[in-house]
Amino acid sequence: MRIDKLMWFLRLSKSRAAAQELVTAGHIRINRQRTTRAAQAVKPGDILVVPLGNEVQVIELLALPVRRGPPAEAQGCYRALDAGAANPIAAGQDNTPKGTIEP
Repeated sequence: MRIDKLMWFLRLSKSRAAAQELVTAGHIRINRQRTTRAAQAVKPGDILVVPLGNEVQVIELLALPVRRGPPAEAQGCYRALDAGAANPIAAGQDNTPKGTIEP
């Protein structure tokens, strides 16, 4: 299956054209390799790095979807490998020195 079609089926992009733009801009990685071809083939077991808004999500493809179905069906086709791992910079980590009292 093509990477742009897969991203649309998995609801990782709003449209197939938006998925093609992400791929051709070089924002998608398949098995650690940056791809710029929207027709790049993917298969179950591949690891994808996909930017979603202000986050980057790492997912393992478990199965190829046959259609763009409901979100629950789409989420059953992949597993998030970085679930719960927060970026401390993006999370606004408190950097005040320990032992100080805030007013």
